[in-house]
Amino acid sequence: MIAFQQKILNLIKCFRRQWPLFSNSDRTTVCGADCMLMALQLSMAEVNKQHHGDFTVSLSDVLETWKYLLHDKLGLSYENMKEPENYGDLKKAYDAFLARSNMLDLIDICQKCSGLGLISEDESIAPVQLLEFISGMMNIQENNGSVLSTPTSVNRQGQENVKVAILARKCVCSYLSLLVNSKDDLALAHILNVPDRGLGREAFTTLKHASQKIKMSIFLMATSFIRTVELGGRGCSSSLFDPLKAHVKGLSNFVNFIDKLQEIVGEILNPRISGGRILSTVKMHLIKGRSNGDPFCQAVEEVVEDLDLKIKNIIGSQHEVMTASTTGVSPARPKLHSINHGTAYCGRDTVKVLLVLLDEEAVNPPTQNKGELLYDDENLNLFGITSVLTLFSIDLQHNPVILLQSLLDNVFRNLWMKKKRR
Repeated sequence: MIAFQQKILNLIKCFRRQWPLFSNSDRTTVCGADCMLMALQLSMAEVNKQHHGDFTVSLSDVLETWKYLLHDKLGLSYENMKEPENYGDLKKAYDAFLARSNMLDLIDICQKCSGLGLISEDESIAPVQLLEFISGMMNIQENNGSVLSTPTSVNRQGQENVKVAILARKCVCSYLSLLVNSKDDLALAHILNVPDRGLGREAFTTLKHASQKIKMSIFLMATSFIRTVELGGRGCSSSLFDPLKAHVKGLSNFVNFIDKLQEIVGEILNPRISGGRILSTVKMHLIKGRSNGDPFCQAVEEVVEDLDLKIKNIIGSQHEVMTASTTGVSPARPKLHSINHGTAYCGRDTVKVLLVLLDEEAVNPPTQNKGELLYDDENLNLFGITSVLTLFSIDLQHNPVILLQSLLDNVFRNLWMKKKRR
């Protein structure tokens, strides 16, 4: 598994070196397996709203469409699969979501590198291998196909600890992702109200609708609104901003905190120091007001320590190979090509390191329990966190029968893999 992850990471490095062939921005972030599934879920809900008037989607439909989409994008046979309803619209909505968010998924990157002849035959990845990795089949093989490796065998306390650890990592990485890619609406949804700023479902929905009207990312919409308020210009009376005025305090807190992170990027030349300062600032922001024994605080501490070590290793690796960048942006290039144009020129080295860090996170194995990944988990409220699914107003329809079916699918898949190896 680790060797295969490194193989995918090498393709992403190829993408970074040749980014103009893939994207208009070298701040494009990589959409990993879990992110791909969540993007599909949101796209399906949007299409269902267009066709049926309800922003809803069932877990079983998401999982079936997920299988079909992966086979379709990878050019693998799906003769025995039923084409999902409105699949053409779903596919367009999925692609549009990634484009708006300035993201590329793992399949697009692998296929583009291969199609452009940027990799050798030894570095290429077979479509079926990528399918096994993204769908989680490869991870099952690594676990020897044991049914005992499923989450049901872990005690309740252990499951909660795992959930909190995943949540903490997602929050920290979402701050980093939004810092380098201001169009990442999914990252923004993860952290808009973490810590609690009073920006729940109503605030997010209002902000999302306002951004859709002028075709702007949610974060840039929030920034535009707060800047207008701070300057006290005529734009404050705009009807577009009226619904947002009830959330000035929370949005100002959020925008100004991201500004604080941007200042660190722009003012500290050394990426090692800058990266560490950013992580430390995010950590203090997330744990502020919480007790030391809080599971979420402990998880954030561990995540930041791990990511800080990764930054150190990334910088050390770059120095070893005597390369100026793993992202293909030469320091000698004119300011015209600076990342996102708005960041201070001296902060580009830090951004490049953060991109490499996020690339490594994107090649992590997918979550095995898709229900837990996609459900609106009310347990998050115990940590003062509003679920992303709640923010996007998705009613993920579910019942015990679907949950049982999902569990049995995992068990039978494990048994099948075990039998196959024999």
